[in-house]
Amino acid sequence: MANPVPCKLAGFLCKAVDELMSLIGRTVSPHSLRVFEAAARHLSFTAAARELRSTQSAVSQQVRAMEEQLGMALFERIYRGVRLTDAGQALFVAVQEGFGTIERTLDRLQRQHRHPRLNILTDFALAAYWLMPRLPHFRQRHPAIDVRIMTNQGVFDWQDQDVDVAIMFSDEQGLAGVPRLFAESVLPVCSPAFLERHGPIDSLSRLREVPLLALMTDQGQPWLDWPTYFRQRGGMACAQTSELTFNNYTLLVQAALVGQGVALGWQGLIDELLASGALVGLDDLALATPQGYGLIDTRPHESSAAKQAFMDWVMAGATTPL
Repeated sequence: MANPVPCKLAGFLCKAVDELMSLIGRTVSPHSLRVFEAAARHLSFTAAARELRSTQSAVSQQVRAMEEQLGMALFERIYRGVRLTDAGQALFVAVQEGFGTIERTLDRLQRQHRHPRLNILTDFALAAYWLMPRLPHFRQRHPAIDVRIMTNQGVFDWQDQDVDVAIMFSDEQGLAGVPRLFAESVLPVCSPAFLERHGPIDSLSRLREVPLLALMTDQGQPWLDWPTYFRQRGGMACAQTSELTFNNYTLLVQAALVGQGVALGWQGLIDELLASGALVGLDDLALATPQGYGLIDTRPHESSAAKQAFMDWVMAGATTPL
């Protein structure tokens, strides 16, 4: 069984803190709290006076006036020093926590002002194939902005995360009122060597017969999968039996590059691989949907020059090739 004495003391302290903080809001100045904090930390009015570049008598008078304002003793005057009462100890803890929070916040704000930081949330595919190749251009234009990339392959939820901007793939409803980076346009892609072995692949019925590389959608992701592609493209089922499945788009693209099968390639992400010839697109089998990537200001009530610069740069990059 718990010792009742500490429990009673904890209850008393909590009640004392509540009472003190209520009173402080009306009667005690920030300067008085600073004097009290220094005296409580040193347990000496003389040492507090040295720190504050004041006198022992001035500190003693300030503390006495504060006690009179609050209607309770904060220190016990003992021989050659002072010690905190229970109420004084409770206030000391609260004041230190408050001052600590203020100092940390000021430090963070100053660092952000000198060297602003942006946390960007997106998925693996866009981060690897669109954002990262372009990011050096942004860094050259804004070298003082610290950009941090966070990736999530599932359904995005930034409510409990430290995120400033999200680049999210979504359906039409999710993109309502959001600047659109680019719409979803997909086409089957494979390596030149794979096409030479298995080609020509010029129809949906032929496409169903070759190894297909798939990206998982088990967390409710809205992007196209093979069954949806075949259904929307030709109204037929995907009767594939030798499919390889990945939970990461970069792995899926790598599998396509080394000739393991045909993947769905999102235009805007795999353009450079198509342009270089590393992948071949089956253009006749392309499909466009109303879905796509949108640019989301996750903290619209918090404006900053760094965030606006990044968002402007992203939207400009949507129409500018590398």
